[in-house]
Amino acid sequence: MTTESLLTKPERAIRVAPSVLAGIGTFAAVGVYVLASSVGLGLWTSLGPGPGLFPFAMGGVLVAMSALWLVQELRRPSERAEGIDRGLVIAVVVSLVLLASVMDLLGFQLSMFLFLLYHLKLRGRRTWVSSLIIALAGSVGAFYAFNYGLNVALPVSAFAPLN
Repeated sequence: MTTESLLTKPERAIRVAPSVLAGIGTFAAVGVYVLASSVGLGLWTSLGPGPGLFPFAMGGVLVAMSALWLVQELRRPSERAEGIDRGLVIAVVVSLVLLASVMDLLGFQLSMFLFLLYHLKLRGRRTWVSSLIIALAGSVGAFYAFNYGLNVALPVSAFAPLN
């Protein structure tokens, strides 16, 4: 197809927004990085699945989803790029940094409870009852699922009364 035919038939031209292509490329690059890194951890051991098998699978899923996203955009590009709510992005990033910084001090349960409560009640504008139930189930449930179900130790509080 020449430039002339693109100018005379704009309805046939495929126009994927550069921001969408950047997003697809970023997800694909992260997926490839996870794939390459997980191979070094070992995919299989003599006892069964190795520590790199799950990250390898997730990296593969991320690459596959990026490819599907690209095909979808090539078939029918997004109408227009949606605006980014910078306040939401900043709130999520700051709350994640805060969560990571207090987790060793407060422990997983309390810090995750506060994190979930903030996002459910203040950011998501849910009712107090549903926010408290979901935050409690998410923090305590995840703690017990990882600690006792999967035998993966999550941080406990540095303060004895919170343990």
